[in-house]
Amino acid sequence: MTIAFPLDDFEMRALVRAALDEDRAFDDATTSATVGPDVRASASMVARTEGVIAGLPLAVATFLALDSHAACTVRAIDGTHVAPGTIILELEGRAAAMLSAERVALNFVQRLSGVATLTSRYVAAVAGTGATILDTRKTTPGYRALEKYAVRCGGGTNHRADLAGAVLIKDNHLAAMGGDIAEAVRRARALARPGIVIQVECDDIPQVRAAVDAGADSVLLDNMSPAMLRKCVGLVAGRAITEASGGITLETVRRAAESGVNRISVGALTHSAPALDIALDFTQLG
Repeated sequence: MTIAFPLDDFEMRALVRAALDEDRAFDDATTSATVGPDVRASASMVARTEGVIAGLPLAVATFLALDSHAACTVRAIDGTHVAPGTIILELEGRAAAMLSAERVALNFVQRLSGVATLTSRYVAAVAGTGATILDTRKTTPGYRALEKYAVRCGGGTNHRADLAGAVLIKDNHLAAMGGDIAEAVRRARALARPGIVIQVECDDIPQVRAAVDAGADSVLLDNMSPAMLRKCVGLVAGRAITEASGGITLETVRRAAESGVNRISVGALTHSAPALDIALDFTQLG
């Protein structure tokens, strides 16, 4: 299944150009001093470890920004699960351009493939439970659309994209208005746009009861043990969506899912994903 890339051509070219300018790729001292402008090369981008690929459109755009006549052949589209040694992109063109673009192209793909790969592991860990893995807003500033895209590539689901996407009444919102969950939900229903999802973060059973009785669409069960999650799921009894969040790891996510919650949100998908080991290997010079 093809996953829609979140940037249009203009946005992608602007991002790539900014990344290349940051790296001074158009003033590459090493390459200019060592590689002639007419030298041509073939190269392959290779996954050194197992994982899920994301970000290849950015890599292609990066190489083309420095050599518009380069031939770029994608061998593993975004969302593909690959084994170690898999060639994911093949290139032919000016060697100097490839060398100057290499680091930026790899940075994009390594970072986003890392997010996709970690997401896929969480999704696999809860298989068969009925729970859905979601991301959060804990993303790299300016890269949210890309990181949430990488989550989709890994089989995860996106939580709200931004503060306008849904109402999420958290502990600090409640503290700012005296802790009255029922009043917070009432205000949200009255003032937010029609049809918007209203979710309440809950730390304990009384808060869950108050949120459901007030008509919240969803309750976020924050930092609860599997046993407490199970109790809350029973209390909600299908009257609202249940979502577990807070401190959930690969080692604990299945126990959380087996409590019967509908969703599990994991900030680590985007804020702590290690980069996937991907390299660019030159295979021929001419």
